[in-house]
Amino acid sequence: MSAGTRIRLVELADAAELAVVVSASADHLRPWEPTRPESYFTEAGQRATIGSLLAAAQNGGSVPFVIVGDDDELLGRITLSGVTRGALQSCALGYWVRADRVRQGHATRAVGLAVRHAFRELGLHRVQAETLPENAASQRALAHNGFERYGFAPRYIRIAGEWRDHVMFQVLVPDA
Repeated sequence: MSAGTRIRLVELADAAELAVVVSASADHLRPWEPTRPESYFTEAGQRATIGSLLAAAQNGGSVPFVIVGDDDELLGRITLSGVTRGALQSCALGYWVRADRVRQGHATRAVGLAVRHAFRELGLHRVQAETLPENAASQRALAHNGFERYGFAPRYIRIAGEWRDHVMFQVLVPDA
């Protein structure tokens, strides 16, 4: 088990490795994610996903990262999305870790790195994240990074083909 966890911007060159990782982790991720077409699990599908993420990043609407470990092993993805400027200065956080690397602290460390990026590099005031009520592991990763529960959203996001309730969390930039 490695304690090394970093994040870096996703690149089109990551498509082949991401396709292998999401395919191998499909059963693990299925209960927590929207229903994906079979094409999503291919290199072409990952290239299209990355292309969409990078286009949103160019417009300032998101910052898509991959989570990497020692020797640049790809461990998952983490994205700051829905970046809103003006009076709100906020974004949403979403992430996943590959099935064979869960419960090793990678999600917790990646969440901390992404939140630091949101506050220090983007100058945001708030980061929000939502989880399914039964996703205790994700809730622990958020709590470890200072997120607090602030609400409950009934039938919030369509996950695995069903509109599912979500618990809502947020962390605010520490007072300077």
